[in-house]
Amino acid sequence: MTADEATRPNAPVDGDPRPIAPTPPEPGDCCQSGCDPCVFDMYTDELTRYREELAAWEARHAQPAGHDGEHAPRSQP
Repeated sequence: MTADEATRPNAPVDGDPRPIAPTPPEPGDCCQSGCDPCVFDMYTDELTRYREELAAWEARHAQPAGHDGEHAPRSQP
């Protein structure tokens, strides 16, 4: 990974890219004829799936509690 890639929010991390949020439909994308499913229903389903995938991705890439990139001081005997 390059330094440029590391600063981008969707940069791949060890071959595991961050999920990308779905694009919401435009107001005019709905035809107002009661379609089942409506484009807004499909967007809601995609958004739910994205949130689940993002939570799983964040869990895979979470740092252990108290880990700040530095070694903890050793206790003296």
